Formats: sequence, C-alpha cells, structure tokens
Amino acid sequence: MFDRTCVRIGSGERAGMKKMKVLVSFDLPNVFVEKIRSVSPNLEVVQSEGKEEALRLIEDANILFAGFFSKELFLGARKLKWIQAWGAGVDGLLLPEVVKSRVVVTNAGGVHPTPISEHVIGLMLCLCRKLHLFIKNQVERKWERFESWASAEQVEELSGKTVGIVGLGRIGTEIAQKAKCLGMRVIATKRDPSHTASTSVDQLLHPDDLNQLLAKSDFVVLSLPLTKETEGMIGEAQFKSMKRTGYLINVSRGKIVQEDKLIEALKQGWIAGAGLDTFENEPLPERSELWGFRNVIITPHVAGLTPYYMERLTSIFQENLSRFINKQPLINVVDKTVGY
Repeated sequence: MFDRTCVRIGSGERAGMKKMKVLVSFDLPNVFVEKIRSVSPNLEVVQSEGKEEALRLIEDANILFAGFFSKELFLGARKLKWIQAWGAGVDGLLLPEVVKSRVVVTNAGGVHPTPISEHVIGLMLCLCRKLHLFIKNQVERKWERFESWASAEQVEELSGKTVGIVGLGRIGTEIAQKAKCLGMRVIATKRDPSHTASTSVDQLLHPDDLNQLLAKSDFVVLSLPLTKETEGMIGEAQFKSMKRTGYLINVSRGKIVQEDKLIEALKQGWIAGAGLDTFENEPLPERSELWGFRNVIITPHVAGLTPYYMERLTSIFQENLSRFINKQPLINVVDKTVGY
C-alpha cells in the first residue's frame, strides 16, 4: 500500500525533544485517535474541534495531521517539523511559506487507488452501456432500448476499447490493472516513463506526447495532481485532438480541465461525452450547463470515498509516526517544489 519514496528527519532536528505533540486538525473518530496514541508513550496527541482551538494548539505542536489548514495556522506553528495530509492531493497545503520552509509534507497516498479505480470503471461502464440513461428512463417509466446502429446513444462494449490514463501514479496503475481485466488496451503518460513496474500498460508515453494519447483513446482518464503545469492543461486543442467518439473521465482535480472549453466540446460534438467527479467550482453551480447534457455523468467529488478511508489513513500515519520516532525515512513524502 505504501510508497517507499521517503526522506529522513535528521536526529539533530529532534535533539532534546522529550515528548512530541501531534495536532489532529479534523474530526477523526476517537478509535483512530487512540490508535495514533498507541504508537508511542512519547506522543501527546490532541485534537482540535474548530479553527480557534486549532490556532491555539498549533503553537507548540511538532506534527500536524492536517484536515483544516490555513496560512494563519502554519504561521502560528513555532515547532512544526512535519505535516501529514489527510488526502493524496496537497495543492491546498503548499503555500509559499510551506514550500520555502524545512517542514516536511507527506500525503495519504495508498488510501485512494481502490475506490477511485472502481469509480472510473463504473463511469466507463455507464457511459458505454448507457446505464445512466436507462436509470433516468426507469424513473420516468419509459421503455427505450438504444439499439439503433445509427444512434449516437447505441449501447457499446468496453472490451477492445482503448483507455488513455493521463498520470500513471498509484491510482492510474490500479485503473490500468482493472481496465486490462476487462479486455481493454491501456496507454498512459508518466513523468518518467522509464520508471514503472506496471505490466498492464501496453504503451507508456512521456507527458509531452499527450496528444498522441488523446488521439488513440476511446476513454481519456485524468489521474494526476493539480500543479502549475497541469492547471488548465485540457482545453480546446486537447478536446479537438480526441476522437469524436471519445469520452473524458476526470477523477483528479476540476481545474485541470478548462470547463468552458469542455462545455463547448460537448456542444460541438468534439467528444462523445464525459464522466466528471471534480469541477472548477464545487459544489457545481445549479446554473452550470454541464447538468443538462444527456452524455455527461456527474458525481459530487465522491470517487475517493470509502468506508475504509479513516482506517487506511490512520495506518499510513501510524507507519510514519513510528518512522519519525525511530529516525527512519518517512513514506509518501511530497516534493514541495513539484507539487506531489
């Protein structure tokens, strides 16, 4: 589950530290707070119930298990060495002050591959088999078969289709494995194509070859972090590079897609449709035209939800706490200059 990309916290940084204070700045159920406390008697674990209490407790905290986070909170921390994010994406944590500091940031990589990959497969199946339209028809008590060969809404098969995964991290790798089990061809982009252990990818490309992926894919899945480089990367040129029969699936960050250009692509028929879990503004405003497309499935940023989220998250934090205490390299360390 864990990414062994790591960094060592120098023992000199912790010299003289007798009891380490951990601040949990979100509503973590007590059973998991107790699991954190069980890592070592050398820990003082406190939990804030709101912004004001977090601002008071952060002053002498050594470790922040971050849900709530702000510039004010960070600047109020005098002894902070390490921030453990409660999510995989850390774009909300990487303030300029954090990036410039010596504070280490780790993320929750390992929590999300199973639920998000299953969500992606579900969206692809629904779009391919028109399940979202059949569900709508069921509510309206309407019998409609979508079996005409000439219809843009004809029922299709996933087997034999090509899925292009933009960002072959842990989530992307899990998507690739599941897609391969359904008989799909898999192509993907990765920042360093020479480093991958995945046997489920038929063709691995550099991010500079994105247009090649777009042109070949029946489903384009966005599975990459939001950074300065990825913000707005999917726009008019990219939609026009896709197959007119292709679908966009976004389970990463809404701001990676230029939403106005997506709406234009749907109106103009540059693409066949989309499955969207994230948006530029959330909740998606009622006035958004995206609500009105029959060939779009909207889910409210739930791809990563799972009943096992807190359990997996706490396990990652426990592992890192043990490493921190024993002066071992931490896992899931974020490159603050890159953004993930």
